[in-house]
Amino acid sequence: MMIDLEKLAAVPSPTPPRTSEFERGIADSIAFLGSDAALRGIELDPYWPKWNSPWWHMLLLHELGEARQIPARASAAMAARIDRLLHLFPIHPSDAPGADTQRDCACHCALGTMYPVLAASGIDVERALPWVKPWFVRYQMADGGLNCDDTAYLQTGECPSSMVGTVAPLEAMLLGGAGASEQRAFVARAGGFLIDRALIHGSRTVHNAKERNSAAAWRALTFPRFYFYDVLRGLAVLVRWAEVTEQQLPQAAVATVVNALVERWPDGIVRVERQAQTGMTTILPTADRSPSPRAAASPFPLLDATSRIGEPSEALTRQWSEARAGLLRLAQAGRLVA
Repeated sequence: MMIDLEKLAAVPSPTPPRTSEFERGIADSIAFLGSDAALRGIELDPYWPKWNSPWWHMLLLHELGEARQIPARASAAMAARIDRLLHLFPIHPSDAPGADTQRDCACHCALGTMYPVLAASGIDVERALPWVKPWFVRYQMADGGLNCDDTAYLQTGECPSSMVGTVAPLEAMLLGGAGASEQRAFVARAGGFLIDRALIHGSRTVHNAKERNSAAAWRALTFPRFYFYDVLRGLAVLVRWAEVTEQQLPQAAVATVVNALVERWPDGIVRVERQAQTGMTTILPTADRSPSPRAAASPFPLLDATSRIGEPSEALTRQWSEARAGLLRLAQAGRLVA
């Protein structure tokens, strides 16, 4: 399949207007992140609970292009607290004896999503968290992907990597230039992973067979992304990969997605089609390190204002515009190849 470049170029690049609810939600999240309560929450646990903790407010502001408004002390506290997590991803019981793997350790998609947030909010992440990019290299699987399921690394005879576990680390690794040779190799292989999956295919493995069912939902665009995957997110990072690395991008890897998006959003305005965060549960971190109970995840005003199905999404519209522009640049440079 080929991309219809004339149709692609004809799609306009509008900017949906922000509602008063949207603006109030931004102000609410900024005020929360500037509060002592937010700092206490980060100290208690940098990640939990979903979705109404500093981690998720910061991620959503970043996705909206507002990371510069995150209060500096919240960003600094988050970077320092992440640095106190284990600097490894436990796979075997002997890797971190006695650790609470839900609270003492990050996962690939968590680090991959927060790394760009901290960078955009003014943190020198290479200096503050120098172990994060080597982490991604260390846990890359044979096919170029990663998986936040530790048991995936114990499988033999197959490579059960994950789209969700791979896309955010690749986004992070594309920041800040080429990096060390092993980091460049990571980026090359992760891009190849997305190309091989054509942005739409779930894992072919037995261990990660459930991803083939999840893949049916990826064509419905979701917002906010947080760590979730959809085909526009995959397209955006793969276009950026091709531009940053100056690699050729096969049209066959992206044409199904690109042509469908052109047909679905001819006016260039992308609307939310899925709420990936709905129905999730969360652990509730405890100050005394006793077992963390599980509860329904809770929203916050900015999350509500930006995630309604059928509503225009400023962030998704902007990402689609940027991806189209990148594809046209690749085509002009002769690097969008048949």
